[in-house]
Amino acid sequence: MLEARLQETALLKRLLDSIKELVTEANFECNEEGINLQAMDNSHVALVAVRLEASGFKKYRCDRPMPLGVNLASLTKVLKCAKDDDICIIKASDDADVLNLVYEARNSDRIAEYDMKLMDIDAENLGIPDTEYDARVTMPAGEFTRIVRDMSLLGESVRIEVSKEGVRFASDGEAANGSVLLKQTEAAREKYANYGKDEVKDEDDEDNEEEGSSKKKIKKKVKKEDGDVEMDDGEDDEDGESKAKSDDEGEEEQDNEEEEEESTRKKRKRAPSKDKKTATKKAKKSEEVASDGGVLIEMNQHVSLTFSLKYLVNFSKSSSLSNTVQLMMSNDVPLLVSYKFGQGDIKYYLAPKIGEE
Repeated sequence: MLEARLQETALLKRLLDSIKELVTEANFECNEEGINLQAMDNSHVALVAVRLEASGFKKYRCDRPMPLGVNLASLTKVLKCAKDDDICIIKASDDADVLNLVYEARNSDRIAEYDMKLMDIDAENLGIPDTEYDARVTMPAGEFTRIVRDMSLLGESVRIEVSKEGVRFASDGEAANGSVLLKQTEAAREKYANYGKDEVKDEDDEDNEEEGSSKKKIKKKVKKEDGDVEMDDGEDDEDGESKAKSDDEGEEEQDNEEEEEESTRKKRKRAPSKDKKTATKKAKKSEEVASDGGVLIEMNQHVSLTFSLKYLVNFSKSSSLSNTVQLMMSNDVPLLVSYKFGQGDIKYYLAPKIGEE
């Protein structure tokens, strides 16, 4: 029996949107380690491999290895019935011909349940050999998406060249030619030092620390001001006039404190939520890296290969899953395009075009 509880349905939606145009039918191979998918496109030029680790699910149980043959178009339709933040529970019994999906709404008692027919797909699982690549480029996923889309306006193919100068994307079309050169930056070396780790969690921790420290400061400030008022009440006792003046000052300070507290309350009401703050910080960080190039190049030797832009544009749709993409290349070897996200990763393999410069 399989039972997998996913915190947000949005992850499955983005995953399906990334691969549904490349692959129409595929087996989700389920075992105790997680869920894997491996499939080739109809022309056998590209291969996609998806890995969802068991540890990424809130609850995961798989009693024995089982393949779930799924039509991706049908699964996409069923997933559209759920909200992005719904909890998704995937169930399948042993030797079942139906996949059960349950959507639990977070802010209400709404529970929706759908059954989808499974298919018998005779697909051979290909063994992907471990390859030592001559060049590895780590860069912002948004920058890669922009480049391949721009190049696709000029021609059908793109030449990707990795050298000491940087990584160059060049396309020769009938009406126009174009190229984009990205040079390595020192900021990228620090940015991608811990590539693949959960950045959002770290940012949440930072936000908690900041909120906690600010609360302490506010409390400390209020206590200090209270102390100042008491001290003012006890000082300047030389005559009645100075004492009366001190009382008036104490009242004024108290009024000022009340105004400050009211102003603070209003600011807190207007302040963005923690989730929005985290998302804004992450988006800003990603934009900063993208704006300065944010490219890390690890190279053993010069590599230059030509690929079909149609496939690369499809691969780039996975930028909804991750802000970072890795391109791994060796001469006369398929290109590996890899996106890592909190739950696992998605990898695309694309054969180079032969005889094109």
